[in-house]
Amino acid sequence: MNPLFWVLIAVATIVLLGVLLVMLTYFQLWFQALLSRARVGLLSIIAMRFRKVNPQIIVINKIRLVKAGIEAIETDQLENHYLAGGNVGNVVSAIIAAANANIDLDWGIATAIDLAGRDILDAVNTSVNPKVIDCPNPNLGRPTIDAVAKDGIQLRARARVTVRTNLSRLVGGATEETVVARVGEGIVSSIGSAESHAKVLENPDAISKAVIGRGLDAGTAYEILSIDIADVDVGENIGAKLQEDQAQADTKVAQALAEKRRAMAVAQEQEFRAEEQKNRALVVLAEAEVPKAMADAFRSGNMGIMDYYRMKNINADTSMRDSIADDSKES
Repeated sequence: MNPLFWVLIAVATIVLLGVLLVMLTYFQLWFQALLSRARVGLLSIIAMRFRKVNPQIIVINKIRLVKAGIEAIETDQLENHYLAGGNVGNVVSAIIAAANANIDLDWGIATAIDLAGRDILDAVNTSVNPKVIDCPNPNLGRPTIDAVAKDGIQLRARARVTVRTNLSRLVGGATEETVVARVGEGIVSSIGSAESHAKVLENPDAISKAVIGRGLDAGTAYEILSIDIADVDVGENIGAKLQEDQAQADTKVAQALAEKRRAMAVAQEQEFRAEEQKNRALVVLAEAEVPKAMADAFRSGNMGIMDYYRMKNINADTSMRDSIADDSKES
């Protein structure tokens, strides 16, 4: 026999065994799909492996869709979402849950939500079974929302917001944190517009009605069903505290102004004393010129010795009268 013939026989045998091995590997999936009427061909299953698609995930989820009565979604759509990095099983579960709840959820919207990083299954479940959000979120460290009524009394409130997912706004819609922030802002505004804290305590549901009427869920991924005030407590008298702080501030301002005026008075007094010393110095200088003038008068003959003595007598008489006047004042 020709050795080439045996080589061909060996190659053919290896190829046949490889084909049988591949057929046996994917035969179970194909047979399972066949029994489930999922219409997934054996060659299509084998081709998935070459396209780097996990055939187990695609076939099982296709069977789930068919068993749920959803046959409009083709195998290629499942493969495309898998190749895009999406969670095929989660999206299929969401599609089935939405169909059972009579919620219109398109495959394209569901895959877009999944690729956007949102949990589409949790969104559908929340749309069917609304969830309750605490406002404020206790995990953020603030147990209450604090606001001050017009009478200056602080109120501390806690609210519980019931929401359900709005699937049409899930992609691009604001998250739960935005809803909590808006509700908190609405509560602060409602309490702040109240004439007195007593009215808020008497009718806390007025806060809920005022807040829910603002359309706080606009642009968010949720629809607010109700806002319930869980608790309202009376806090501090902020108005009185502010008035006290203002009075202390006014006192400090007045003290500063008084100190400023005192400093100005002291400075002015020092200026007057300096001016007085200056004037006294001028007087001393003027008095020092008197003997010189008298000497000039003697030399020029404008003043005689008798005139000098008369002037001395007048000065002595003036000093005596001043002394008598001082003695009469003391007595």
